Formats: sequence, C-alpha cells, structure tokens
Amino acid sequence: MPKPNRIYLAGPEVFFPTEQHEAIMAEKKRLLRDAGFEGVDPLDTALTFSDKEAKPERGHRIYRANRELMDSCDAIIANLTPFRGISADPGTVFEVGYMIGQGKPAFGFTLDSRLYQQRAGATFQDELGHTIEDFEMSDNLMIEGGIRESGGQLFVAQQSGEHRFFSAEVFSRCVRALAHA
Repeated sequence: MPKPNRIYLAGPEVFFPTEQHEAIMAEKKRLLRDAGFEGVDPLDTALTFSDKEAKPERGHRIYRANRELMDSCDAIIANLTPFRGISADPGTVFEVGYMIGQGKPAFGFTLDSRLYQQRAGATFQDELGHTIEDFEMSDNLMIEGGIRESGGQLFVAQQSGEHRFFSAEVFSRCVRALAHA
C-alpha cells in the first residue's frame, strides 16, 4: 500500500469558535507537514451560501463538499474525544466509517481516558434497562474495531492537553503511527 499523503482531519473542532478552530487546525497541519503529510480541514472548502438557500440544502452541500475532501485524502485522523454526550461527535464517526469503507487507514485520539462503559455510568444497564457494552474500549466497539481493522490505531491521552479537545502530544502519536503504517 502506498504511503498516505493527504490526511483528513475529522473532529468536533468545526463547531468551535473560529479562533480556537483555526489555532488547533494550524497546529495539526504543522505537525503533519513536519512529518511529510498534508492536513485537510473539513472547512477547507470554498462554499458560499445565499440568504435565500434553505438550511437543509446548505447542510447537503456541506456534506457533499466534505465527502469530496475525504475522497481526495488517503487517510484520516479523527478527534474522538466525547462531544455533547458520552461518545464521539456523530459526524466524525460517520467520517471515520466513510474512510474505512473506502479502504483507507483511520487513526484516532481521545482526551478522555475513561472507558465507554465508565462514561455511560459504569453499570451494565441504563435507566431503561438497555445493555451498556463492556468491552473495555474507549468508545463503541464498531468505532474502535473499524479503526483497528483499517490498519490504524486509537490513542488515548493519559493527561490533559492544551485544550479540552486537543493535545499536540497525543495527536503526534497518531502522526508517528501513520508515518509507520
């Protein structure tokens, strides 16, 4: 398999205030560039919207633009730190699955060192009596299993980073693993 060049950078950072998003993406891109890769931000598109364009159509255009960016990339590094709940951002999870479905390697990281079951309440059932999986994984088994099967790896930070959702140290671990994939 040829070495990846363009790396799609998935994660909840797209929802952060512009200044935070830009600072984190600049650091991710720098770390990738130093290792010989090109980082691709989901916001690296030239989309413009008309005030008359309906919100659902805007959403579909963003989806298509991001899918085109992913199609142009060779691998993905995803920020799988829990976002708005006990699990990773659902859009990020979709992007990981999309890339894996294309046979591209997926790498991920989380800044939450607790296992999925611990975040869900450390019991075997929720308040509705539904089973909570217990496979001693950082997130749902389909996410972590898919990453592993793709030839990638999920890295778990053991200490906090510069930002609640970013650590240059754990991101660098993804980059090093990608360079040796």
